[in-house]
Parts: sequence; C-alpha cells; structure tokens
Amino acid sequence: MSAKPAISLLIIDDNPGSLELLSSALAQPELEILTASDPEEGLDLMHERHPQIVLTDLVMPKMTGMEVLERVMEFDPATDVILMTAHYSTESAVEAIKKGASDYLNKPVSIAALRERVGKLIESARKRRKASILEDELASSAEFEGIVGNSPLMWDMFSRIRRIAPHYRAVLLTGQTGVGKDLAAQALHRLSPASQGRYVVLNCSAVVETLFESELFGHVRGSFTGATNDKAGLVEHAHGGTLFLDEIGDMPLATQAKLLRVLQNQEVLRVGSLTPRKVDVRVIAATNRNLRKSIAERLFREDLYYRLSMVEIDVPSLAERKEDLPLLERHFIAKFAAQYGKDIRSLTHRAQIALALHSWPGNVRELENAIGHACMMTLGHVIDVQDLPDYLHKGSAAGSEAPSAQSAMVDEPGGAVSPGSLEEQERLLILQAMRTAEGNQSQAARILRIGRDALRYKLKKHGL
Repeated sequence: MSAKPAISLLIIDDNPGSLELLSSALAQPELEILTASDPEEGLDLMHERHPQIVLTDLVMPKMTGMEVLERVMEFDPATDVILMTAHYSTESAVEAIKKGASDYLNKPVSIAALRERVGKLIESARKRRKASILEDELASSAEFEGIVGNSPLMWDMFSRIRRIAPHYRAVLLTGQTGVGKDLAAQALHRLSPASQGRYVVLNCSAVVETLFESELFGHVRGSFTGATNDKAGLVEHAHGGTLFLDEIGDMPLATQAKLLRVLQNQEVLRVGSLTPRKVDVRVIAATNRNLRKSIAERLFREDLYYRLSMVEIDVPSLAERKEDLPLLERHFIAKFAAQYGKDIRSLTHRAQIALALHSWPGNVRELENAIGHACMMTLGHVIDVQDLPDYLHKGSAAGSEAPSAQSAMVDEPGGAVSPGSLEEQERLLILQAMRTAEGNQSQAARILRIGRDALRYKLKKHGL
C-alpha cells in the first residue's frame, strides 16, 4: 500500500512556548510541521514551502494574524487558515471568515478540539491531493487525437470519428462557433488512409468571391487579368490528402456546383481550362449554420448538402457538456503555464464556480481565452476569481444562468445578497446541485467538487 501523500502545516506564533506545544500536540506521520515566531518569516516559509494549512495567532507584533490571513489568501486562496486569539469577538470572527479563514478559535485552545479540527483539514488536504492525482490520470485518458472530453456526448463523437475515418470521402461537421470542429477534422484526417498526405485548410468566409474558384480549383495562364502563370488550386494541392473547407455555408453558389463535381467525379477543372484533372482527395466541410435553412433561402445547393451530409458529425457545444469543464480547465492551465513559464497548478473553488455558472456562448475557444488571460494575470500558483476576465466575475448577464433560475434563487429563504454578486452565484450553484441530487448532500458535494463539510458550511452560510 502506498504511503499517504505528505501534507505541510505552518504554525505562526510569537510565543516560543506555544509553538513548541502546538508542534508537539499536532505531530503525526506524513505531516510536515513548519514553525515561525515572526510573521514575516512565516510568510517567507509560505512562499518557499507552500503548506496546505496555516495556523496563526491573531495578535502579534509587526503584523496581525488578520494581515497574515490576507497575505496568505493573496498567495494561494486554496490554503486552509486557522486563526487563534485570546481576544475573541464575533465581529473579528466574521471578518476572518469573510476574508477566507477556515476556522477561528478562542484561546486557551483545547488540544483535543484543535487536533480534531486540524485533523479534518489534513484529511481534506490529502483527499484533494489524491483527487488531483486521479484527475491528472483521467485527463490523460480523456484525450482523443488532441480533443479533450470525457462526457457521453464526446465519447459518442469519438466513436463516430473512429468508425468513419477509414472510409469517408466527404464529411460534414456541424456545431457552434468555437466548439472545435477544426480539431475533429484533424482527427478524421490523422485516422484516415490519407494521413500521410497533406492536410489543406480553406476558410470559405475569408476568400473574396471573385477569387474563390481560382483559389480552390486553380487557373491556367491568361484565363483572367493577372493570370500570368498556370496555378494549381487547393483541391490539387490536397491530392492524396484531405481538404478542410471551414464555414462552407459562405461558399458562393457557382463554386458549390464545381465542388460537387469534384466530390462526384474526383476531378477538377481549372479556371480557363477545358481539360479536367483527376484528383484523389477527401473533403471535410464544417459549418455553424443551419444548411437546411440556407437551402430553403436558395443560398446553398441541396445536391451538395446531401453529398456532404451522407456522413454528418455534430460537435457538441460546451454548454451541452459542462461536465468536461474541469478537464478542459486543467488542460488549458497546463498549456498556458508551460507557455508562460509559470508554476500554475489549479483554480480556487470560487473561480471554478464562476466558470461553471457562465453560459459559454463562445464555447471551448472562449474558455481557452479566459484561462489564458487568467494564467497571464495570476501572481501565484492558483488562479482565483480576480485573475479571470472581468465579465466572468462582475455579475455580467453573459456569465449568469437564465433569469428564471435567478428569480427562483431570490425566492429561497436565507440572507439577502446583492444581485449578480459572487455570493449570489455561489448560492445559485449550491441550490442547483442540491436539487439535482434531490437533497443528498454527499452527491451534491461531488457535483460541486467540494467536500461534504465544505458544503454543509456553505449551506449554513447561505441559510439553506
């Protein structure tokens, strides 16, 4: 059986006798205890050793425990901080909890009670460490040809790509902007018999209509003003490989007719030429439009649509597979941490809540942009809410759930909170999880990816 992962506890107290007593009382296997009698020295240890738990006195010279708490939260909001004081007051306890403290104890502290409370935090930290290791393993197994996903919708898509790739001549990929249709196209190409050939991309919305046919099919010398040489088009360039036509709904009707000939006869006719050329090319088309509607509006050829949609793959939106958010978050954090040369490990729970509540109209591309921004902004090892783009943590309409859900939340009993605040968003997410779990706290905690004790605290905090 493997040893439990080591956890670090930092004790900060200006009284050497208290430091010795607390260190002795809390000692246990696989727990590293760090001590500091000076708050600044303690903060240096915090930055150097990154302990998961900090136990600090409230009243100390040079710096108060409340200031230590603020500095620790700035460095890593995921750290559990316990404040101890002989000058207990309800006001200071409330202030400490609001600033991120996990507990607030009155001196003289009962050793048995302290062991119990610290023991729970240690066990929670160990579980988080193990969960992080498991999530890393899951992330590595949940990647298919560069596409990250572990939801049923994504596994269905992966299965379709595997089955289709060896046989297709033409495929239509549908889905909203930013869902990753280009990644699906690359996966099809890599798994197809044409994988050794070229993978050629044309964004149909980026080509001037008058140059479309020349770009796609090529031209012969003198076929139009400026055609000083023969030129092969992208279809010929992709011979033996794959041609990816992104945003095919923007292709002009006249060009669509010629593309249909390529698909039917596997031959291309250059602009100005009378001699067709044989090609061996697989075509993947992608669109975020409703092509049936475009056909009704006479903007897209029906015969081309049926030729392409013989094999159709729908790429799910991020809103349809929100259970993949944690995997995608870890994937992009690792990507940008390496790109920026930073040691960024994870997101705080409140940052995860902010991301989970957003509707993601820009899909995976928007999430990648948000995580990239956060990785650039964060100064610590953990991304917190303030590191995210402003619209994700300032109660913008884009980041909220549907108005009906907001209204339902306001009608619930409990303390009032300001509209659109992070507190309100957290409360809404907890309500949704409890409803989904039909009141089962353990299941709701798993949905929220937090401990059951943390959920109970939040239920009490919001008066639920």
